[in-house]
Amino acid sequence: MKSQTCCFSGHRKLSENKIKPMIKRLNDEIENLIDQGVTNFISGGALGFDMIAASLVIAKRELGYDARLIFALPCKNQEKYWPEEKVQLYQKLLSEADEIHYVSEEYSPVCMKKRNCYMVNQSAYCLCCLSRHQGGTFQTVHYAEKKGIKIINVAR
Repeated sequence: MKSQTCCFSGHRKLSENKIKPMIKRLNDEIENLIDQGVTNFISGGALGFDMIAASLVIAKRELGYDARLIFALPCKNQEKYWPEEKVQLYQKLLSEADEIHYVSEEYSPVCMKKRNCYMVNQSAYCLCCLSRHQGGTFQTVHYAEKKGIKIINVAR
């Protein structure tokens, strides 16, 4: 399964002037991976890039592609402080998931990092949107590089 799995990692806040080309490239890269036999796509379910990537996988599946959406979530209440419209989108995406894996029951200072490591450890590819060399996305991509995972950065 690992050879057929790609995880997503990206920033929560995305640059307004770069979002359309990033989405186009992300869509193309998801399709390329499907053409190479990747069928499992893992999203961490965070705001921003993760939700966009999950939405694109659902769209591919609806178009008849063999694509499974797996959520690896840091805890059961990650959306607790999100705006209502984001919570509704999140719940809709979760309802479309093929599988949901919770890394922790409750929030803790390390649950996000545990989620990120879990996603990388399950994957052969990391499709990311990395434009800053700090934060969770940077740490996740760095971990994926150490593990020998193929990195595809759609921010470039």
